[in-house]
This record gives sequence, structure tokens and C-alpha cells, in this order.
Amino acid sequence: MPAGSRRGAVLLLGTAAGALTVTWFGQQWIQQWYRANTASSTTESRQLWRRYRWSIDPQQRRDAALRMAARERDDATGMARLLAGQGWGNAPLASISLELAAETAADLGRQKQATDLWRSLLKRFPESASSAWARRRLGAAEPDLLFELLERQPRHPAALSAAEAIDPEQTKGHQGALHLARWGVTWPGAAGRLRDACEDQGQWAPDDNARQHLARGLAQLGDADAAEDCLPEGASDPETALAIGRTLLRGNREQGSRGERLLLNLTREHPRHPSSLEAAKLLSDPLVPKAEILNALPSTLAQSSPAVAAGRVRLEQGWDADRVIEQWPDDPAIWQLQWDLSRDALLAGQWERANTLLTKLSSGTLPQPLEARRLFWLGFSADRLGETTNARSHWQELIEQQPAGYYSWLAERRLHRTPLPNLQRPDLEWAESSQPAEGAVDLDPLNSGDDLVNQLWDLGLMDKAWDQWLTRRETGQEPSYPDQLVEGRLRIAVGDPWMGLDQLFRVSLRWRHPNCEEAERLQRNQSPRLFSALFQSAARDENVSSNLLYGISKQESRFTPDVRSVVGAAGLMQLMPATAAELAGRPLEAHELDDPELNINLGAAYLKQLLEQWQGHPLLAIASYNAGPGTVEGWRNDELDTAPELWVERIPYPETRYYTKKVMDNLLRYADLSSGVCEQNGAG
Repeated sequence: MPAGSRRGAVLLLGTAAGALTVTWFGQQWIQQWYRANTASSTTESRQLWRRYRWSIDPQQRRDAALRMAARERDDATGMARLLAGQGWGNAPLASISLELAAETAADLGRQKQATDLWRSLLKRFPESASSAWARRRLGAAEPDLLFELLERQPRHPAALSAAEAIDPEQTKGHQGALHLARWGVTWPGAAGRLRDACEDQGQWAPDDNARQHLARGLAQLGDADAAEDCLPEGASDPETALAIGRTLLRGNREQGSRGERLLLNLTREHPRHPSSLEAAKLLSDPLVPKAEILNALPSTLAQSSPAVAAGRVRLEQGWDADRVIEQWPDDPAIWQLQWDLSRDALLAGQWERANTLLTKLSSGTLPQPLEARRLFWLGFSADRLGETTNARSHWQELIEQQPAGYYSWLAERRLHRTPLPNLQRPDLEWAESSQPAEGAVDLDPLNSGDDLVNQLWDLGLMDKAWDQWLTRRETGQEPSYPDQLVEGRLRIAVGDPWMGLDQLFRVSLRWRHPNCEEAERLQRNQSPRLFSALFQSAARDENVSSNLLYGISKQESRFTPDVRSVVGAAGLMQLMPATAAELAGRPLEAHELDDPELNINLGAAYLKQLLEQWQGHPLLAIASYNAGPGTVEGWRNDELDTAPELWVERIPYPETRYYTKKVMDNLLRYADLSSGVCEQNGAG
């Protein structure tokens, strides 16, 4: 054999041997990883592994690889092995695979590999949500990519991150701050960027139009003073005036007066602008509106505003209420008016008047939580009028429509003398049989209307589903109620329960006609079991109900560990520092109350004390957590036993009254183990 041929054969054999060696070591590593990660795994995990290793369908192998990668995000080396070679083809999941592979390479310090992957992603999938992160990562060396990102995908987290980092010198102006003002005022660091832009009087100072956007953003962040200072000579367009006025109304007395004047001027100067209708609503919102303000509103605006009409009814102590309710039955301001007047009649013992007011809005007019309230009090007033059959019919209808919740519980008590819930136990039976994984969210189908978002949700890649969702929603239009349900669920899944739970709650008070499955999904997702291991442990240690701990934390902090109230209450259970120090038996640093475990344990200890003080009575313990046991002691009377629903409505502090009902509603929903109305009825 010629020498050249021999050398070629040796080279070929050597290359083959090297490839086999690499493959062998790779297989050994994968098998070791499999044994380490599935030794105590579920059947599902083992099935995933088999699909990843042995399926003849490459799509199934990629699906399994991504699903396993979603569960191993803390193991960069394992993720790199799983994702290797999964970016093939033109399907959307190929872009996700490349994005995850690039992120993982960067985490492992393989910068050249990461850069190559980002470039491949941007070249092959320039319109995908994943390409936003490619532009962000490559933009440090190629600034034009950053500006392309801001233009193409303005709401994407990558764009907001880039906007926060852009230097004014780089854009010869405050393009980054303006982008945040329009698309992401709550992004970390946005407030500082907006203030810096407003204070700039130099070469790159924003023009008058830009200042309107900046001022509006600052107002949305709650800084009305900075917003006003940002405006050119104090002049504001209608949208900016509305944003500033709304924020001022939530401030102190002096700020409230300024807000009233600003909003009133808005209605006079722009009576036909949509912002003026919202301003009139804000000025009419207080339970006791000011006559001089309502009378000063333009007549055409006042006549077309249900909120103004409701305000006038309140000023006239209910006069003309029937006509106003019948004229605008579909407006939330009228829903609130109906309840306020009905409550006044109930507390005065005017059962006939209460019953008449509650029947002014027919069944199907109100969203489910408000309809539950209406049905219960319809039954209560009928019962007081001696109409027992009618009362029981209303209560039974309520229970069938909404098995769990505060008003359903009250109806059950009236129908069956159901006892008060026992909160001096840790709910161990439920915890042991049905406890979800730590940090788990409801993984029912998302039904987002976007196949890729649904697919990413199903794979467990919540952050990627969120990125894709934000890209999809860049039109700036007000989302539908089903879309808001999707968005709230996504927010909770990506670790933002503060905004997610608030969004779901607001939707529940406005969405009147969800189908059965949508209604159940909306209610179920308002009861996430976050920090479950910590809550369960504290419940066992202090012998209190874990459902009570969930209910308190949801209402106090929406499961956000570092939240602070205006009076200084801190953490998941919103403990006052002095109370926390007394419970801990030592002085505490402010940051210590941000620790979820410590905060939950101290909150559970405090609830144990309150339950023992009130012999386990849930209403007294919950009210005391908000207003203090000394204050609640002065509210005790016989009505607490004979008509606890009326006792709650007579609580003189509106905040505590609302708080007591909400926490009871929360804990009863957490305690509900039923399969749901839809499954029971076999209906969708």
C-alpha cells in the first residue's frame, strides 16, 4: 500500500476512534446524570428520560430535552448536554433551544460558543421572541442591534433591560428613559432614569412632548410631585393630567386638594376627551362625594357619567337610586352604589328596602364574587321578612354556583348551622395527601390563543412563555378578560405574584360571563400555594391552620417577601417591627423580616396568640391581626354569635371590615378540596 494511502487510513481510523471515544464519554456522562437525577424521581421523569434517549421521533426527543431542562435550570452542565444539537429545523422550539443553549454556554463561561449561538439564533429566527435576547447580548458590541430591539420588541424584557442601560450620550438624548416611560415604568431602575431625564436641562434635555411621557410615567410610579416638576411650565395634556390627578388623590390632604383641582380643570378644558370621563369618575368615587365638585363638572359630562349619577344619589341619601340603577345596570359604579345603599338598609334593619335594592340588578348582571354577595343578602333580608322558602332558595343557588368562599360559608351556616372553622390545627391531612411541589403553580392548560406560549407553558418554560406573550401583546390594546386571566397566571408563574394576583382579582370583579371552566380557573389561580413547605412547617410548629396562614399572607403581601407598607409593616405576613421583635424575643434588623421563613414563623406565632386569646374564634382573630386585639375587644357584642355577618358589616374601620371578609374568603378557598362545579355538573 502506498505511504499516502497508509497515512490516510491511519488518519481515518484515528478520527473514528476519537469520535467513538468522545461519544462513549458523553454516553457515560449522560447515564451518570440520569442515575443521579432519576434515582428518586417520578414515573413521569423516567418516561421523559426514555423518550429523550430512545424515541425515533426527533421532535419528541427535543420536547423531552426541553422539558427536562426546564426542571434542571440550576444545573448548567446538565442543561448544556441536554440542549446540544436541539436547535435543528425551523420550528419555533428550535429558537427556544438555541436561546437556552446560548444562556447556558454563557453561564458556563463559554463566551465564544454563546456568541456563536446568539448569532445563529438572530440569523435564523430574526422575528422570534428569542431573538430579543440575541440582540440584547450582541448589542454591547453592535449598538445598532439595541435600537433595533427597542423598535421591534418594545415590551420584551430584553428591550426594557436595554433601555435602562442605554446612556443618554449614546443616543444623544434620553431614548432609554422615554422607552421605559412608554413601555415599562415598573422595570427596576426605571424611576431613576425618568427622574434623571426630567432634571436634564443641558444639551440632551427632553422636549415638551417627551416630558409629557416622562411625567405620565412618574405619576404611574406614584411620584406626582416629580411628575409635575417635569412638565413644561406645568402644562399637561389630558392623559398626563389624569395620571397625575389620580396619584394626587391617593396622597395627603393637600395633595388630594391639588388632585381635585387638576382633574376638575381637565374636565372643563377637555369635556369630550375620554380622560375627562375617567376624571369625573375619580371625583365621584368617595362614599361621601363633595357637592361643590360634582356641581362644578360640565353638564354634558355629568349627564353621561354613571359615576357622577351615583355620586349625586349618595349626596341625596339614596334619592332617585332606583332610576339610576335601572338606567346603568352594567356599570361598576352602579354595582358599588347598589351595595352601599343595600348595606345601609341592612344595618338599619330596613329589610324590605334592602330586598328591593338587591333585586334591582337581575341574575347574570354582576360578576361572580359580587353576585355571591347579592344572593346571600337577598336570602338574609328575605329570612328577616319571614320568607323562609325564598331565603333558602337564594342561599341554595349561591352554594350551587360557588361552593367555596365567604358568602357560600355564610349561606351554609344559615342552611345547615355549619360550625365555625377550626383554625387551631395545621391541616395536616390535606398537606400529607395533596401537597403540591414547592413553588408549584396551576399547570392546567393555559389556553392563551398562542400555540407557542401554550407549548412553552406545557414544557414548564414559564419565563420563555412570558417573553413570547409580551411580544404577542405589543399592540398596546387593552387585553380581553381571557387574556388578562392568561397574563395573571403567567405573572405568578414567573415569580411576580404581587402583580399577578392583583390582576386576577381585578378581573374577577369585572368579568361577568366567563364560561364554567374559565370561572373555575380564575378562582383557583387566585389561591396559589407559594412557599408551601414554610407555611406547612410553621402551621405544624404553632398548631394553627395552614389555610389561615395562606389567607393572611395573600391578603397582606400577595406572597411578596420584601414588600413594605406605608406604616412600616414588613414581609410576607406584614409584621410590625416591634411586634416581630417581641415574638422573636430579640431585636431584629429591618432586613431580617424579608426572610420568608422567619417572617412566616413569627406570623404563625402571633396568630396562635390571637386564636388562644379569642378561644379560636376566626373573625375576632383575623380582625385583631389587622386592627389589634385591644381595638377589637371594644367591638364584641351578642351579634357576633347571633348574626356574625352583620357584626362584620358593623366593624367601624372600613379597612378592617374588608380585610376580615377577604381573609375569611381566602382561607375558605384554600380549604376547599371539591372537584369544582364544572366537574360535578359535567359542563364546560
